Order: sequence, then C-alpha cells, then structure tokens
Amino acid sequence: PALLLRVAAFGAAAGRGGGARGGRGGARGGRGGGRFGWKEWDKPQRIREASVAVGQDWEQVEEIDFVRLGKLRLDVDEPEEISSYGTLYEYDRSYDRVTVKTSHALSSLDRVRYNPTTSDDPIIHDIAAKHDAKIYMTDSILALLMCATRSVYSWDIIITKTADGKVFFDKRDGGPFDFLTVNENAADPPSEAPEGKENEAAAKANALNTPSALSLEATYINQNFAFQIVNEKNAYRLEHDNPFYSADETDPAASCAYRYRKFNLSSEEADPVELVVRTEVDAYTLGANKDKQLITIKSLNEFDSRAQGAGGAPEWRSKLDTQRGAVVATEMKNNSFKLARFAVQSLLAGADSMKMGYISRANPKDASRHTILGTSWLKPRELAGQMAVNLGNGWGIVRTIADLARKADEGKYVLLKDPNKQTIRMYRVPASFGEDNDDIPEEDETEAQNNA
Repeated sequence: PALLLRVAAFGAAAGRGGGARGGRGGARGGRGGGRFGWKEWDKPQRIREASVAVGQDWEQVEEIDFVRLGKLRLDVDEPEEISSYGTLYEYDRSYDRVTVKTSHALSSLDRVRYNPTTSDDPIIHDIAAKHDAKIYMTDSILALLMCATRSVYSWDIIITKTADGKVFFDKRDGGPFDFLTVNENAADPPSEAPEGKENEAAAKANALNTPSALSLEATYINQNFAFQIVNEKNAYRLEHDNPFYSADETDPAASCAYRYRKFNLSSEEADPVELVVRTEVDAYTLGANKDKQLITIKSLNEFDSRAQGAGGAPEWRSKLDTQRGAVVATEMKNNSFKLARFAVQSLLAGADSMKMGYISRANPKDASRHTILGTSWLKPRELAGQMAVNLGNGWGIVRTIADLARKADEGKYVLLKDPNKQTIRMYRVPASFGEDNDDIPEEDETEAQNNA
C-alpha cells in the first residue's frame, strides 16, 4: 500500500501524515520522530541513540567512515526521463510580496499527498520489469546518500537484493525519512527534555523544543506551506494521472508530480550501472515566455530564538526583511544537511527553481500556530554551490553503496549511520526485517495500536 501523507492539523502531522509505508501506520511515525538518533544527552558529550536497534542476528558486512566517503567522485550526465505522473497547480505569485509587515498566517489544509517507499511503488515495479536498470530508489533516499557526510543524527535504509540481481533501496516504517530535522548541524543542537521527577518543570518548559517535537512541527509546516501557496484553479496535468490517488479518497490531492528518471552511473561500458529514481516536484510557474517551469517548495522555520538549540539564529521578525543574508547564512550552518538535501532533491527532479518560505511561530511558546514572514526564489544549482555541495562526490558515494549492494548475495540488508560516529555500516538482516513491529520500541508499538 502507498503511504498517504495527509496533514489537517499540527497533531496530525505524524498521526495521519505518517512515517510508515502503509496507510495508517503513520501513528508510529509520530513517535518515530523522536527516534532519529536523539536521546537525552549529558553535556559536554551527547550520546545519541541509533535510529534502529541492531539485532543480535545482524551480520555486519561493511563499514565506511566519512573521511573515505568524502574522497569518492563520479561524474554523471543528465538523466533520461522515463515517465511522469500527477497534476501540478500554479504557484500563487502573491506570496512573492509577503514580508514581516504583511505576513500571512499559515493555514492547515486537508490535502492528500502520497509518498510510498520504493518497493511499494507500482510504477517502479513496472519499470523494473521492462528495463535493464539494476538500482531503484526515491529522490529522498538518493539525496540523503549524496549528502550523507553532512548528517549528524542516525538514519537507516533497507536494501533488498533480488534473485535477478536488482537492488531496491527503501525507507523503514516509522523511520526518519518522512520527517525534517531542525538545527541538526548546530554547535548546540536541540536536546531532549531531561527525565526524572526532579526535572519535571524543565521538561515541561522544553517540551515544545525537543528534537522530536521540532521535527514534527517542521514537517507539518513544510507540507502545509506547499499546500497553501498554490492556485488550484490553474492545473497542469502531466503525461499520466497520479498513480497513487484513489477515486474513493474524500480529500483532494495535493499539487504534486512524480518524474521517473534514469541516471547512468557506469564508469565502463563492460559494467553498466543504471539507477532509476522517482523524483518529485511541487508546483509550476509561468516563465517570461509563458512556458511552464517546474518548482519545488520548501520551508525553514523559526521556533524560539532564545531557546536552547536555536543555534545563535537572529530574531526573524526584526532581521528577515533587513538582513536576510544573515538569516540564511545561519540556517545554512545550522541546517546544512537538510538544506543540502533540499537542493539535491530539486536538482534530481529537474526543477527550474525552488520556492523557500520563512515561517515562524505566532508565539514562541505555542507550536500550533505559525506565520509566513517571507519567501524567496532560489536556483537549486546555485544553492548547492553556495553550500559547497559536491555533486561528483555525492554520485561517488551512491556508486560505492550501489556496488556493495550489487556484489552482495540475494537478501535483505540495512545501511545504518552510527548515531555517535561519522561512520556508516551495512548489515545483513533477516528477510522479515521491516515487515512487522519488531524493530519498533514497545512504547511506539502501543501508540500505533491505539491510533490504528
């Protein structure tokens, strides 16, 4: 079943929006937001928890540190487009004029957006049956791998090698792929609330600003911002209809197009390595010649500039209009991994531009109401350049991981970022991994059952 991303209210950002591959499994995603590798840490050294517990029956097959990953390089040509699906709405240009003084409230809209993992995508399976390509994944997984050396928190990817030699990269139910991090790269990132009765007051005061709470909030903001700033009266239908949207669905589909693209990662003709990726764009806008230009829509959010974990960010309401460069520079430092992934995902999808929203809490002590303080246009390649994103290095990382998977025996594997070291490890895991609740802590499993 396809994953349904549906956000109606902040509390629903995980509950119905989901971190799971199957429709209602999103209840686990809500709790999963707190398990990206975050745990209470004792200063000065913070000990983080792995995004998934390593089982006793897991067999480590490879370990690569970030220093080695940083030396890899592969030049990759422009992709071949296989097919495109979905309907895009036109970006509402009135949001270009939003400033701090003319701010807009962020609305909560009922829209349906699907984000199935690779193995649950029927189009991917159809392409795999008809094409010789051996590697399959989504743009979110590919962008994470290409930017992996910027990551701090733990993450995991399921890799399945089939009998016919094809390799599928998947996100895990309840894992971090459906959630955005906040200030992951800050020198003093957000920390979980302290435990124990003696810390109850501090825990309550910090409840809104824990990594897990901020992650859910950022995901809610990012989705609703994209829903809000399009004009649904003007639609652009791509080659095929949305493959995941059902006529039985009661809520309207969000503006979204899926572009299936094939990249050639071969370094020699005798050993072809082709990668098929499902990429996404969020809307379109009309260019100077009235031609349709595809765009992605992303957001950055301010929670409380005075709170622990704010990363030294300037107060947006006083600085965004007059010193936006300083605001953006701080975000590039504190959210290096997230912004690099935004840029790379946009490049992979062939987006002409990226629309960035700057969104803040209406009140720093209330995480349920938000205000759009401004927007800006960014060129994905220029943003990648400003952040020193080395695409050749990214493709080198992807090819190296792909080679490990191609040479592996048939079966299931997990690629896991160490929560406390700049290292990734590849494990062989039981075939049943990821298909039940065994990898979800008991407290998360209980909540999933209660919300089912």
